[in-house]
Order: sequence, then C-alpha cells, then structure tokens
Amino acid sequence: MKMKQVAFLFLIFLASQTVHSWKKDEFRACDQTPFCKRARFRKPGACTLIAHDVSISDGDLTAKLIPKAPHDQDQDQIRPLTLSVSVYQDGIMRLKIDEDPSLDPPKKRFQVADVVISEFETRKLWLQSASTEKINGDEGGLSSVVYLSDGYEAVLRHDPFEVYVREKAGNRRVVSLNSHGLFDFEQLRVKKEDEDWEERFRGHTDTRPYGPQSITFDVSFYGSDFVYGIPEHATSFALKPTRGPGVEESEPYRLFNLDVFEYLHESPFGIYGSIPFMVSHGKSGQSSGFFWLNAAEMQIDVLAKGWDAEGGILMPTEQSRIDTFWMSEAGIVDTFFFVGPGPKDVVKQYVSVTGLPAMPQLFSTGYHQCRWNYRDEEDVENVDSKFDEHDIPYDVLWLDIEHTDGKRYFTWDKMLFPHPEEMQRKLAAKGRHMVTIVDPHIKRDESFHLHKDASQRGYYVKDATGKDYDGWCWPGSSSYPDMLNPEIRSWWAEKFSYDNYVGSTPSLYIWNDMNEPSVFNGPEVTMPRDALHVGGVEHRELHNAYGYYFHMATAEGLLKRGDGKDRPFVLSRAFFAGSQRYGAVWTGDNSADWDHLRVSVPMVLTLGLTGMTFSGADVGGFFGNPEPELLVRWYQLGAYYPFFRGHAHHDTKRREPWLFGERNTALMRDAIRIRYTLLPYFYTLFREANVSGVPVVRPLWMEFPSDEAAFSNDEAFMVGNSLLVQGIYTARAKHASVYLPGKESWYDLRTGTAYKGGKVHKLEVSEESIPAFQRAGTIVPRKDRFRRSSTQMVHDPYTLVIALNSSQAAEGELYVDDGKSYNFKHGAYIHRRFVFSNGHLTSSPVGNSRFSSDCIIERVILLGYTPGAKTALVEPGNQKAEIELGPLRFGGQHAAVAVTIRKPGVRVAEDWKIKIL
Repeated sequence: MKMKQVAFLFLIFLASQTVHSWKKDEFRACDQTPFCKRARFRKPGACTLIAHDVSISDGDLTAKLIPKAPHDQDQDQIRPLTLSVSVYQDGIMRLKIDEDPSLDPPKKRFQVADVVISEFETRKLWLQSASTEKINGDEGGLSSVVYLSDGYEAVLRHDPFEVYVREKAGNRRVVSLNSHGLFDFEQLRVKKEDEDWEERFRGHTDTRPYGPQSITFDVSFYGSDFVYGIPEHATSFALKPTRGPGVEESEPYRLFNLDVFEYLHESPFGIYGSIPFMVSHGKSGQSSGFFWLNAAEMQIDVLAKGWDAEGGILMPTEQSRIDTFWMSEAGIVDTFFFVGPGPKDVVKQYVSVTGLPAMPQLFSTGYHQCRWNYRDEEDVENVDSKFDEHDIPYDVLWLDIEHTDGKRYFTWDKMLFPHPEEMQRKLAAKGRHMVTIVDPHIKRDESFHLHKDASQRGYYVKDATGKDYDGWCWPGSSSYPDMLNPEIRSWWAEKFSYDNYVGSTPSLYIWNDMNEPSVFNGPEVTMPRDALHVGGVEHRELHNAYGYYFHMATAEGLLKRGDGKDRPFVLSRAFFAGSQRYGAVWTGDNSADWDHLRVSVPMVLTLGLTGMTFSGADVGGFFGNPEPELLVRWYQLGAYYPFFRGHAHHDTKRREPWLFGERNTALMRDAIRIRYTLLPYFYTLFREANVSGVPVVRPLWMEFPSDEAAFSNDEAFMVGNSLLVQGIYTARAKHASVYLPGKESWYDLRTGTAYKGGKVHKLEVSEESIPAFQRAGTIVPRKDRFRRSSTQMVHDPYTLVIALNSSQAAEGELYVDDGKSYNFKHGAYIHRRFVFSNGHLTSSPVGNSRFSSDCIIERVILLGYTPGAKTALVEPGNQKAEIELGPLRFGGQHAAVAVTIRKPGVRVAEDWKIKIL
C-alpha cells in the first residue's frame, strides 16, 4: 500500500512538472548558497597571501602562498598553498593552486580528469629560468617574469600575490588574476565538536563532511569592452554586469547543471550545461580568454565599472578593463590564460586544451524530426511517408522515452514497437536514420538485467551513507552509474553492441537526456552534493561533469559498436568543457514563444564560442503550441543552426510541417530545403571546426573584430565567413533593421540585390524569408537538386555561388569525404580552394587528399558581375560553356536571376580553370 501511495505522489509530481513553468523558489539563489554569499562579502584587498620560495622546478615557475602577517592564534592556521605556472605553445599559461599534499590535508581535493587532452601536455615549454623585476606599485617587492610566447610574458607578483599575462612591448596587460585581492581558498580541515557544517534547503540536508572548501578570485581582462561565454544561460551574448553601479538584478551567472522546465528567456540562472570559459573583446579588435577547469558549482559576477571605487585600489594601467569575480564551491585552482590576440586565436587556444570538435556524419547535419513521442511503428511510418508526400527532405526520425518497455533503456515496447529492426531498415532504405533516447537513470527493478548487473558490480553512485543512491526519475525509483569511473564507462559502452542493444541496427544513433543528472526528488531536481563517487569523491566536486562523462561513455559505445570505423552521433543535454569531442548538444526545454526564438541566437553563439559548435535549439519550442507564424519563422532561422531539429512536448498539439495549411507547409518546406541546398557549405564549415575549433555559427565580431557596431549584436550571426543571417523575432513584422558590417557589399540570398556594408539597412520583410546575405568576396558551394535525404544527394552536382567584391574577386572552399567513416583522417577527402580573379575561376587542392568523386560543377553563379560575355573557356579540355541569365535559386516564390555559367562540366575533385571570354 505504501508503494502505491509513493507512486501516486510521484505521478502528481510529474503532472505538476508538465503543467507549471520554472519555479524560482525550487532553486538556490546566491544568498541561499553559503559559499556564494560569503564570497560576495569579501572586500578588495582582503587577500593577504604572498608568493614565497619562488623558483623554477620541473619546467614550471613554482611558489608557496603564505600569509604576509602572523596569523591570529585564535583562528585556524592557514597552511601554505602550492602554486605553479606552466607555459605551453601558442601563448597559453596554466596556473594551478592547491593544498600542499605534504601537509597531510584531510582528503585530496578533486581535479577534473579526462578533459585536458593528452596531446596538450606534449606542447609544454619547459622553463629554464625566470627574471625578477621591480614593478611600479610593488612597495619594494619583486615580480618573477617568464617567457610565454613571442611578444608575451607571464608575471608572478610576489607581494601582494598576483598573476598576469602581458605584452612585452609596452608591458600592456592582457589577463590577470587577484589584481583586486579577492582571492580566497577555504582549506579542508577536521571538524570541531561545536561546529555545524550541514546545509539545508527545501527539506534536503547536505552533510558536508569536509566543511567549507570554496575558492574565489577576481579576473581582469584588459583592453576589453565586452565579455562573452560561460554557458549555459538564456541571456544576451555580451554578458551584462551583475554587480556594481547601476545594476538592479544582483544575481551572478550560475554554472550548475540542472533540469530546468521552461527556463526564463532572460536570466543569469544556470541551466543544463556548464563551461567555465570566458572570452573578452575590445575596440582594439583583440580578444583574450580565461578557463577554469573546475566541475563544482560556480558563480561568476561581471562587475560594472566603478564597482571597486570604495576599495581605493588603483590599477597600474590606463587600459579599458572588465573585472570579473569567480566563485566555486570546491575543487582546486586549475586555470588557463589565453592571449589571443584575435578572437579565432582564443578559440583555437581553448580547443588545444580541451580538444577539437568531432567531425559529424553528413546525415546529422540535415534536418531531424522529433517528438515526445511518436506512438508506435505505424505512427513512425506515417510521419516518414508524409515527408515524402509533401516533398520535404529530412534525415533522422527520433523516439523519446515512450518507445521503451516501462522506461527501461535499451529495450522496446513489444506492443508498440514489435519490429524495431524492420522499422529502421525501412528508413535506411531512403537514406534515413533513427535516434533513440538513453538516459542515465536505471530503473531499480530486479527483473531488469541492466539494473541487476550494475547493482551486483557495485557500479552505482552511492549516497552519503555508502548505499546505492536511489532517486526518482521517469521510471520511478532509479539509480545512476558512476560515470567518473573509467571501468564503469567501459561497461556502459558495451551496452550499445548489437548483441546487448537488441533491436538496434547500424542506422540507429543515440540521444542522452536528463544527464545533469536529473533527479525529480533530489535537491534542486538533481543529485545530492554529498553523494559519493569512486575514490570517495563527493558529487559536489564533479557535478557539472557528470553529463560529460555519460556523453563520453555513450559515444565510446557507438565507436566500439562500429569497430572504430563509424563516427558516432550522440546528442546530449548536459555538457562540460570537452563535450565537443563527443557530439552535439541542444538548448533544452525551451518554450513556443517569440522571446525563446530570439534568445536561441545568443545561446547558440555562446556555445559555439566555447567549443560546442554542433548545437541548436528545439525548432518551434518544446513547451506550448506555437502559432503558425512563429513556427514558420523558427524553421527559417533554425535552418541555419548547426544542429537543426524540430521537437515538442507530448502535451502539445502535433506540429509536423504539413499540419498548418498549404501556405505554411510551403514556407516550412522552403526553409528546410535551403538547409539542404547549403549542406556542402555547412559540411565544409564542420570540417573547419574539426581542425581549428572555429565555430560554424559565429558572432559578427569574429569576422569583423574591429567593428564596434558588431560587438553587442546578437540578433544577427555569421554562418562561416560568408553568410550573415538575422531572424525575425516579432509577430507580423513588416520591416527589419539589419546591420551589415565591413566595407564591402552584401548580396541578398534570394534576390541577389547588393547592399552596402558598414551601415544599418531598414528592409521590408515578407513571410517568405528572413534576412540572409552572402558577403562580397566569398564563394559558397551548394547542391540544388531536392532529394529525400542528404544520403541521396551524395552524387548530385554542385553549384558555386560567387559573390564578387569591389575588386571583382572572391574565394571559398569545399570539403568532401565519405560522410561517415574516419578515413578522412588518413587522407580520404577532397578539399578544394576556389579563387575568382581577373575573370578566371580556378580550383586547386588544399592538402594531399586521396578521395575520388564523379560529382561535377553544374552551374557557376556570379553575383555583382555585369552581364556581357556569352561564353567561358574551360581548361583543361579547351571546352566552351555558355553564360546566360539563370535562376539564382530553385523553388522560391519569385525566382531572381543572375549571371550563370551553365554546365562547365568540371569535376569537383580535379584542378581546372574557367576563363570568361
């Protein structure tokens, strides 16, 4: 009877979650979070630590941090901390501060494992010596200076303790730590009899067996006007100040992975993922970055100018500066300083530490159709056939939790999905794929083999008493594999084999949801902080990385399934630094309203800037029923997200693209077709991200770093270096103001009309499209034949769209491989560079590639070229091709025309030249 009552209460809880939106009082604010509240009371100059015993050891600059003055004997003695500064290639400095293990602290503080890639350590520069100098304001103290890179130095100031990076020429600072004396490191200690370390929140008690262990410090960015990054928040791209003069809402940016239903569209509150990486940018056109490798809860203040006026601290610089304040509940100081100087340089430096984004399979860059839930095999077949009936391409159909047998993952409901392999084969026959959901909570059911195996092996996370942690999620009573343990990750990976995941086929891929982890009856809807992982690590220490380890293990499972030959596709909701190595992410449970459409752009931009280039938002909004106009506008914008998926909650009305009347169907079809037309360009950009970390979707200032009008613009974005897109974010809009940066022209993607750069254009808008432009001086590859899926487009010919600049020149690239394997790592790819100059278009190879393709260039479109010439000469072969006015794009309502070289017939994989006669 008792279990029935519990189950009934659980069902009531679930119902409340589907009906009500985010409740602020369910989650802790800073003043309800003791470490955050304590930290914010610190005053500038409160840190009294000085650097002592400074020397070079094992290639690092090392020191002990000790109090400057004798400590009050009534207080706990502050033990020396260890400090090390390491230097790496390309202008990266690493600063680590920890408790001294030789002084026998109560436990070893947690250091996040498996995030920094092994190759990074091979790029360490072994320091041989440090110079000392007296710097203005040191009051007689010294600073130790070491080489960082050509043009940059790392400086450790002894008294007061401070670390910063500076330019050699002029000693201009770039990034500094503890310039305001806000550093604090709460050391682990033994509990006294009269102390109460427990923390309580909404009926939950955190035992905190090791007491307060937080770390705080200030970080300053010089020559900076804006800071960006530290996802995940639904807020503006340029981070707004959270403390100081003129700031009304005084809540820090929180980094704490949580399952947040219907999150607010403008809030510093943390949601599903956390990447403690911040990028600054300023009027000089230069950028810098700072990354704290720490997986505990973090709170970060962006401080308004004048915040420190009462502190009386005078900084030895006249540079513009943004100050920030970083607070974490636990862990160590393990920080990375990136000198840039360009915005792309900062991103490249960051991914050299945390890893390059994975190269996705081609199919995953197409359109995905999802819903919680497609009911059964008949529903799947019907949805699939409707896409064909309405001539709408798509690549992936998704199944949510209801496809399983009683929320037991790796199973199928035998009544609703009796023939899963046949269902997948039918999709695969059209070149399509399926994705099923696999979450981390395992149903506690002795008849479920997965639970029985995990329980017997002791593979679950433990509660504070050492028993298997038991929390509530979709299946009811659930436990969670301890993904910190590499042995358990390997065990999990084996579950994706075809023998273990019965009913799966090679065309099935995986979706990891609820991996923050979500625990419906846990504190703040997550796992208690005093839960225990392998080695006695508390959950508080690694919370933000739990979903990362789960994502890693799942991707490894798909890699093993395919004998290391098949690129995995795994979508994850939770993420951490390094998640870009394992797959895609999305912005979680958004809502069907215009504000959420609008905020999706800064959210996706922020993810890209911090390594997560393969990201997107649920098109249409997960919660609620979008009006047709909103849904159309979302498809028009979502077609340019790196990850393009429509998804909806089970309480919403069905919203497949053909359910809103013929006109709206046509508009959504056209938006999806634009994505498929541009797949060659998107795939080329994914390859650029895979080798450099530069995101597919970029802020305007990444391409125009000195254009101040672009610094806070997050309504528009760049797709690669060639396309600029701006959404329509209000109902019944008739006009849009679009800023086009730079000195060169921009060409409307639909009409070919040229607009001047460097100014705001007030444009008329129609229901047919959102503003989208190609930058003069670029060449964009397309495929213009409409097929059912990307797989069926592989052998189709290409179109090159050349947007000429004022010098009548342009350039661009195309990357092609088999779209699925890792053979590209061994040279099995085509990478071509196209250059148009002096009336000649040439194709030349980039790198040494060994991949064949019979695909040809079918059309060459010239924007900004004055009609006149009638023929072009194609070499080699000495063949002639006609030049005429042809359609700029197919399938539009009002087809614009442009100068077109028809059927030059050149092979995409070969060298050739086309001369306009």
